[in-house]
Amino acid sequence: MARKTRTAVAAILFGALALAAGVVHADRINPGCDQLPGHAALKAALAGARAASNGGFNLDMWGTIVNRDGIVCAVVFTGADRGSQWPGSRVISAQKANTANALSLPTLAISSANLWAPTQPGGSLFGLQESNPVDTETAYKGPAADYGSERDPMIGKKPGGINLFGGGLALYNKDHVLVGALGVSGDTSCADHNIAWRTRNNLHLDYVPGGVSGDPARPDNINYIGRVAVPSLANDFTHPTCAIAGVDKVSPISAALPAIPTTKAPTKNRY
Repeated sequence: MARKTRTAVAAILFGALALAAGVVHADRINPGCDQLPGHAALKAALAGARAASNGGFNLDMWGTIVNRDGIVCAVVFTGADRGSQWPGSRVISAQKANTANALSLPTLAISSANLWAPTQPGGSLFGLQESNPVDTETAYKGPAADYGSERDPMIGKKPGGINLFGGGLALYNKDHVLVGALGVSGDTSCADHNIAWRTRNNLHLDYVPGGVSGDPARPDNINYIGRVAVPSLANDFTHPTCAIAGVDKVSPISAALPAIPTTKAPTKNRY
C-alpha cells in the first residue's frame, strides 16, 4: 500500500511539474503580449474605427497586433464571420503589423504607408519588399474556422512579411515606449491607414515620438503624392491617393486624423 501511495504522490507531483512547465512555456511563446491589447480590446477598438467615415468602400476589416519581437498577440475581424471581409486581408494585416514593428525604433515611427515611395524602382529602399518573407506555414496554418478568434493559429508565432502600403502602425505606450505594432487590412490602402490610425488612438497606444510625415502632430501619418512640400523629408515617403471613380474622398480625412497625445496618460493601459 505504501508503495502505491508513493507512486500516486509521484504521479501527482510529476503532473504538477509538467503543468508548471507548460505554463512557463506558454509565457515564453508570447513575451511582451501582456503590454498589448487582447482579442476583445482590439476587436472593440477596430470596430469603432471601422464605423467612422474613412474614405474607402466602408468594408469590414481584419486587424493583427504583434509584439516587439514580431510575435502575433491578437487577430480579429469586424464582420459577422471570417468571410465578411476579404480572406486575403488576414495575412496582409499581419504583414503590415510586422512591417511597422520591424522598421520602427524607440525614437522614430515608420508606418507601412511611409514606405511606398522609397521602395518603387529606383528608390532608395527598392527591394525591401523582398526581405523578411512571410512564413507561409504559420500564415496559412489551420483550422480556418479559428481565424480571427482567440485561437487563431498565428497567435504566438512570427508570420513575418513586409507590406508597403497603408495600414501598419507602430504602437507606443503612455511612457513613449515602443511595444509592438498594429496592422489593418480590408479596404483601400488609404482607408486601411485611417482605420488603423483610429484603432491605435482608441487603444491609447499612439504616443509616437517622431516620424517622417513632416506633421509633428501626426508623425507617422500617410503623405499623399503632390500634397507635401518639395523638397522635404515628407516628400521622400509619399503614398498614392486612393481615389474611387476618380474622386479623392480620403486625403482630407487623413489630414484631420486625431493628433498624437502631448502628455502622458493619467492611468496605465489595461488589457
